[in-house]
Amino acid sequence: VQLQASGGGLVQAGGSLRLSCAVSGSIRSINAMGWYRQAPGKQRELVAAIITGGSINYADSVKGRFTISSYNAKNTVYLQMNSLKPEDTAVYYCHTEVSIVGTLSRYDYWGQGTQVTVSS
Repeated sequence: VQLQASGGGLVQAGGSLRLSCAVSGSIRSINAMGWYRQAPGKQRELVAAIITGGSINYADSVKGRFTISSYNAKNTVYLQMNSLKPEDTAVYYCHTEVSIVGTLSRYDYWGQGTQVTVSS
């Protein structure tokens, strides 16, 4: 299973960025997709996630500014980030929990991380 993330970059405070992450491989089903972030000296934290069935979770710090969505036909998840703040600066990691063809187990996979830098 591979996760290919893109869309990070440098933006001024108040600006917008859109992250995307495509999941590929021998997947029987995707149970959840989402984004985490890790700022220097801090623990990795959940930003937003979509659970199969429609449940969506956001970190309190991004509610009303970030929107997560998915395009199931392409196993892709997006994170639209608006009204960005300097404290949103971090490496953003795509995450998925999937069931693999031929097994009943669930597995977690992570993307390579994409840097988001918001200047003040």
